[in-house]
Amino acid sequence: MEILYEDNHIIIVNKNCKEIVQGDKTGDKPLSEIVQEYIKEKYCKPGNVFIGVVHRLDRPVSGLVVFAKTSKALSRLNEMFRVHDLTKRYWAIVKNRPPKDEDFLTNYLVRNEKMNKTFVYDERVEGSKKSNLTYKVIGKTDNYYLLEVDLMTGRHHQIRSQLAHIGCPIKGDLKYGYPRSNKDGGISLHARSIRFIHPVSKQEISVIAPTPKDDVLWQEFEKQANEINI
Repeated sequence: MEILYEDNHIIIVNKNCKEIVQGDKTGDKPLSEIVQEYIKEKYCKPGNVFIGVVHRLDRPVSGLVVFAKTSKALSRLNEMFRVHDLTKRYWAIVKNRPPKDEDFLTNYLVRNEKMNKTFVYDERVEGSKKSNLTYKVIGKTDNYYLLEVDLMTGRHHQIRSQLAHIGCPIKGDLKYGYPRSNKDGGISLHARSIRFIHPVSKQEISVIAPTPKDDVLWQEFEKQANEINI
């Protein structure tokens, strides 16, 4: 487990694409339990260890995940995420060049829970939720483009579905139209960075999650970003 930040109230870790944040029907051990065990062992805590899940990442997505170590931090972080009082940035690798090098996307999303899929509409339809994001192209290779994505809303599969809607499904994302899976079973979407005011200390916290080290393409884009200080 790669720990990116930790204090008395918060711990931020770098998730890989095979991990789940919370327990689900697969029965696989979730990241929340791994973090609990780490805290229990490191600080020799008896009994149950409190850990609060602040937000989630889809299983095939990599990148930073924020957990609360106290109930005070959990309630305040939950509210910050609810009203989007923070900056959370994602990186996405796509095969197709977007229609514009940067753009603001507004769509209406409908989640189908049975299919575990989100459908995108250009106009409001029954049961839809207005969804906004911005993207810009920040890197490219001979075959792929790296997009930096900022969310204004936090909908189910929002980045995956909205990028696919403009003809740019994320690399490896079979559910949203990419033709081939990635070797590791994940998709090339990475929760890259977060910036917020600490809910207790009121200090600004800024954390960056390194991209997967065993992926040559991610490492090429990481190198490009470092060269231009992104």
